[in-house]
Amino acid sequence: MTKITRFEDLECWQEARKLTCQIYEATEKHCFRKNFRLSSQIQSAAGSIMANITEGFTRHSNREFIQFLFIAISSAAEVQSHLYIALDQGYIDKRQFGEIYNQTRKTAKVISGFLKYLLDYQKTQQTR
Repeated sequence: MTKITRFEDLECWQEARKLTCQIYEATEKHCFRKNFRLSSQIQSAAGSIMANITEGFTRHSNREFIQFLFIAISSAAEVQSHLYIALDQGYIDKRQFGEIYNQTRKTAKVISGFLKYLLDYQKTQQTR
């Protein structure tokens, strides 16, 4: 296994970046932009996923990294909730909702998989 030395190499961060790009693209629409509060909240939640992965990675401690990954997953859930508001208000259509929602699920799934790996690794280190 190759040691990852940059947060940019983490698959979970790459997926979070794709999600954040989708969110920014969606919030550029005039109707979405006019709701500054929701637009800002969903952008912030998406950016928070990337930021928490990065911050956790730079701590160089699995225990702290795990904590930040849990926060990143929570931010993904926040994005999903905001997407429903955007759909209900007509800021995005069902197709765009589905695409972004699926990317959010994929991002959370990759983070969860990495989290499981780190938790399992941490358990094996404790039993030694």
